[in-house]
Amino acid sequence: MTHILALIPARGGSKGIPRKNIKPFAGYPLVAWSIAAGLQAKSVSRVIVSTDDEEIAAVAREYGADVPFLRPAEFAQDRTPDLPAFEHALKWLEDIEGYKPDYVVQLRPTSPLRPTDMVDSAVKILIENPDADSVRGVVPAGQNPFKMWRFNGYDKPMKPLLEVEGIAEPYNAPRQILPPTYWQTGHIDAIRTTTITRKNSLTGNVVYPLVIDPRYTVDIDTPADWAKYEALVYQGGLDMVTPDTRHRRGMPEKIELIIFDFDGVVTDNRVWTDQDGREMVAASRSDGIKFGELREKGIEVMILSSEQNPVVAARAKKMGVEAIHGVGMQDKGRVMRGVLEKKNVKAGNVVYVGNDVNDLPCFEVAGWSVAVADAYPEVLQAADFVLSKAGGNGAVRELCDLILKNLQ
Repeated sequence: MTHILALIPARGGSKGIPRKNIKPFAGYPLVAWSIAAGLQAKSVSRVIVSTDDEEIAAVAREYGADVPFLRPAEFAQDRTPDLPAFEHALKWLEDIEGYKPDYVVQLRPTSPLRPTDMVDSAVKILIENPDADSVRGVVPAGQNPFKMWRFNGYDKPMKPLLEVEGIAEPYNAPRQILPPTYWQTGHIDAIRTTTITRKNSLTGNVVYPLVIDPRYTVDIDTPADWAKYEALVYQGGLDMVTPDTRHRRGMPEKIELIIFDFDGVVTDNRVWTDQDGREMVAASRSDGIKFGELREKGIEVMILSSEQNPVVAARAKKMGVEAIHGVGMQDKGRVMRGVLEKKNVKAGNVVYVGNDVNDLPCFEVAGWSVAVADAYPEVLQAADFVLSKAGGNGAVRELCDLILKNLQ
């Protein structure tokens, strides 16, 4: 029997994004996305997370990975390459368990978006090519290295980075006649175990490519990267591995009613209170501009809120929509069902937009559940779609534009 180990390196000392590996990414800890890629691959027989951190180990176990050891601190420093961590893992597994995998798949947490067939495709290439030391994921290079230069100082001439046989000045040549180049990504390495144990390398000399759709090119290093790639997940369109095994529904073909929560959706979830207890909230003026166009398309809009304060009714009146507020925190789903029955609207033709856990019962009723960008993690996980705008900061307008565009 062939044993294939998926090994996920996830140390605890990230500096650029503190606690990066367990920070929620699109509703799930970052490391959970790589764990899911290993668990859902047909070819993988075991998924292990190599970490020096007890908290990361606990999260990894929660999402189905095996964490049989903690990586020694000397193999988890800022400048520690991957190889020592893999050598340690394989030695520990052989010495303590007598376990020797035939192949090892590296799944780096910082490249969480993977096609559903990626792992199995890489393993297949490795097995079918006996000369291969490893398989590495690559994408077409965004910048052509034949047009790059070696920089030797401000007061010295530059030299071309690469030369091309038959082309005297590749840096002046049309891109179309230059050799195609590919950029390695962090998505996957499939490695023959002997490449690690005998050649002391994670690649060896014979490296086969797994060419990946460049839309999946993700490498998270900064907070800006984080937000950018979360939006890529939420906007959909990619057939990717996800820790969420349920099916996220698409926008209904027919929409009769859109129901918005108030606090954290129509508002930014903050409140100002004066000395007499009067409350004020902040909302976006542009949110209600498209409501008239929606009505012309036969789509009704309303607000359903647990908030007792009359500010809900006042804002709804200003926006020209119906509002039901003061609903008990546990009753929103029941009240929503009553609204649909009264209006004779099918649940499958209803969109509900929320941000907090008391909106989850409404998500179960609606035909399409939508979360604002800054919703709570449980809500982000449960939503069919996540907006790029935060509550009170254009989320309502974004959804209206999205629906109207879809109706064109």
